[in-house]
Amino acid sequence: MATQVGLANSLSVTGSFALPFGLYYTYLQSLVIRQRMHAKSAISPTSGGNPEHDPLLASVRAQGNFLENVPLCLILSGLVESNGGDKRILTWALSALFVARVAHAQFGITSKNYMGKGRAFGFFVTAAVLNGLAGYSAWLVKGYWGY
Repeated sequence: MATQVGLANSLSVTGSFALPFGLYYTYLQSLVIRQRMHAKSAISPTSGGNPEHDPLLASVRAQGNFLENVPLCLILSGLVESNGGDKRILTWALSALFVARVAHAQFGITSKNYMGKGRAFGFFVTAAVLNGLAGYSAWLVKGYWGY
């Protein structure tokens, strides 16, 4: 059951567009991953191959990946919550996101060769949470579009 927080109207238009933007963001991420795999470059921003393990570079990329994903997921979560989304679903989704981001950084990017098992796990769980929240947001406001 949703609790009113003083918002006069739901965020139905913004909630509707969360899904296409979330899906496109994930598509753009997949393009980067594909190019990294093609170039055999796990972390370098260029196609020049893998640099030897650099803890500073790994830390910077872990922080950057966090900043690329977490704020967007929190905004999507806010859209869901403001449109009456189930708080239990949001709690599970954000808990999964936290575990995914820790795994991605601590057991993925900062691992030897930047490719620990946590990296793929973290990416896929983050993408699932992001697109799940975006889809849930769009579903909650389907009435705005006459469905």
